[in-house]
Amino acid sequence: MHEHHSALGLAAAHSGTVSGAAAIAKLRPAQPVTLLRPHAARRAARFFVEKFPGKPMYAVKANPSPDLLQVLWEGGVTHFDVASIAEVRLVARTLPEATLCFMHPVKAEEAIAEAYFTHGVRTFSLDTVEELEKIVRATHGARDLTLCVRLRVSSDHSKLSLASKFGVEAAEAAPVLMAARQAADALGICFHVGSQAMTPAAYTQAMERVRAAIVEAGVTVDVVDVGGGFPSVYPGMEPPPLEAYFAAIHEAFESLPVSYSAELWCEPGRALCAEYASLLVRVEKRRGEELYINDGAYGALFDAAHVGWRFPTDLIRDGGSDAKDMAFSFYGPTCDDMDRMAGPFMLPADIAAGDYIEIGMLGAYGCAMRTGFNGFTAGEAVIVEDEPMASLYRGTMEQPVSSNVITL
Repeated sequence: MHEHHSALGLAAAHSGTVSGAAAIAKLRPAQPVTLLRPHAARRAARFFVEKFPGKPMYAVKANPSPDLLQVLWEGGVTHFDVASIAEVRLVARTLPEATLCFMHPVKAEEAIAEAYFTHGVRTFSLDTVEELEKIVRATHGARDLTLCVRLRVSSDHSKLSLASKFGVEAAEAAPVLMAARQAADALGICFHVGSQAMTPAAYTQAMERVRAAIVEAGVTVDVVDVGGGFPSVYPGMEPPPLEAYFAAIHEAFESLPVSYSAELWCEPGRALCAEYASLLVRVEKRRGEELYINDGAYGALFDAAHVGWRFPTDLIRDGGSDAKDMAFSFYGPTCDDMDRMAGPFMLPADIAAGDYIEIGMLGAYGCAMRTGFNGFTAGEAVIVEDEPMASLYRGTMEQPVSSNVITL
């Protein structure tokens, strides 16, 4: 992470943190600037560690920044959901004491072997007997494995479905569960309700499928992993408090026919990192209700372009604006017509070329899915001190909590 660099249009040198987007905009950056809020990610981590009735593990795919991984560790997160050997290596290198769980249900045999023998990974996900056999071969028949069988559950209550690619149907899970039970030191069941679940019912309904699968297979289950899907706040998507999700999950878990010592896990990604970052962009051109900005679909705004996600926006201008808000769409900087974000994004009607816009809640997937297409890159990142543009956590964690990091 850089501080200010003159080649990017940040004309004045600066060190340390700054108050917020307005301070950066005064420097007239020519490239997009990622505004990082470690305090927001740390607060989210503490919230899950203290309030979720089990063990949270961060889904690294949402944002694999080593700086963010360190912040979450400082906030108390010690377990990490990794989905590739590259993520295994990244977390092992960044946080050598962390516990890694390889939760992608389809893995290369070489990746399993390296994860097990080189990086100490002992938890693996699967959804077929064939994948189980692969894990057994790759680990040379190891007997210290936690094996989590992924069930297919509904994504009806979520904004983005994850119901079609992975997971065994509950009615067909018995052979997989029984085979995994024979190979595992600890047997788990996991699922994913989809991204941005808007009601706790998503989890309680999934837990009923877990119950049906356990009863049908007649196996002892040691871990129930409710996966990710915990929401953040976006325009038009204001979910209930996360405590309501935790309470529903806990009640459903307590009623399951599982081992008396069974553990409850979850895999938050978006909910831990969405508030970590926003983006400061410059308007390069206005054409009616369309704004041409210097980041887009091949940068941090992939979700805005390809799944129609709306993000909070704010005009950053000295003196602000008295004009009423109106709906705009965005075009990104590349030559591709697909580099378009339909929105609508609400901004003052007098916005013009040269103005700056802060686009919020991009810590999840925005930073992770950037490309260098057409030569447009990320610009630099700057730590800011202000609050994120939306939050599920503000005011919820007032008391300090112990950290994984010892300060001497």
